[in-house]
Amino acid sequence: MLLSSNSAADRAPEAIRAGARSGTISGQTSGMARGFAQGNLVILPREWAKDFLNFCLANPKPCPLLAVGRPGNPSLPGAGQDIDIRTDVPSYRIFRNGNLVDEVENITSIWQDDFVSFLIGCSFSFEWALLGAGLTVRHIELGTNVPMYKTDIECVSAGRFSGQYVASMRPMKPAEAIRAIEITSRMPQVHGAPVHFGDPSAIGIADITNPDFGDPVPVREGEIPVFWACGVTPQVALANAKPPIAITHSPGCMLITDIPDDDLITGKFRFSAPEL
Repeated sequence: MLLSSNSAADRAPEAIRAGARSGTISGQTSGMARGFAQGNLVILPREWAKDFLNFCLANPKPCPLLAVGRPGNPSLPGAGQDIDIRTDVPSYRIFRNGNLVDEVENITSIWQDDFVSFLIGCSFSFEWALLGAGLTVRHIELGTNVPMYKTDIECVSAGRFSGQYVASMRPMKPAEAIRAIEITSRMPQVHGAPVHFGDPSAIGIADITNPDFGDPVPVREGEIPVFWACGVTPQVALANAKPPIAITHSPGCMLITDIPDDDLITGKFRFSAPEL
């Protein structure tokens, strides 16, 4: 079930997670649980986890870490006390040897004792700040998923992981883009300031009307496309590294945490890298 934007916005994070767990909430999570951080998900066997941790630490723009789980433990206490990472995301993607093989609503049946979960900050978290400043967020206005594009911006390689940025796009008037840069630069844990604005071809995007993930949105007269680093970037790195199994969120379908957006802005929330 997809909730209306107003009802979803006003529901508590644990209520959204419970809905995903029971199967009554599905689909993209933009606009849900106003004021709380959302996260992209990557789950890998422990043997691959250290390389991926180093990849994230080397690429904080597309892969800003919010939490890392203990091997085999499906909870993420750093993000919320009742989280079960096997059930609390509306939709999961399963990769084997770098290839997408399935998309499911629950991963309990394939959970492994050596799985390590990584939660990566999501730009959906700063959208409430943009809306609060009176800026338009087009995909929320239209009730669609944010458009996401593969770019030619290179990530820093780490171990077996390498690839290029994926970027999300929001069209804005130039004055709005300047304000958005000011707002999002204060939130590095959810991608921070944009990586590019203007000509999409400058970052390797050939057709802005045809996103690689999510839904297209119109760029209207007087607007420019504004691009932020995106937490779907690890899915490109997974395709290159080809681990025997990896699990991610489906693009746009995030884990909603108990971390207040305000804690990201003030610096109260801080991530500490674990030993793996």
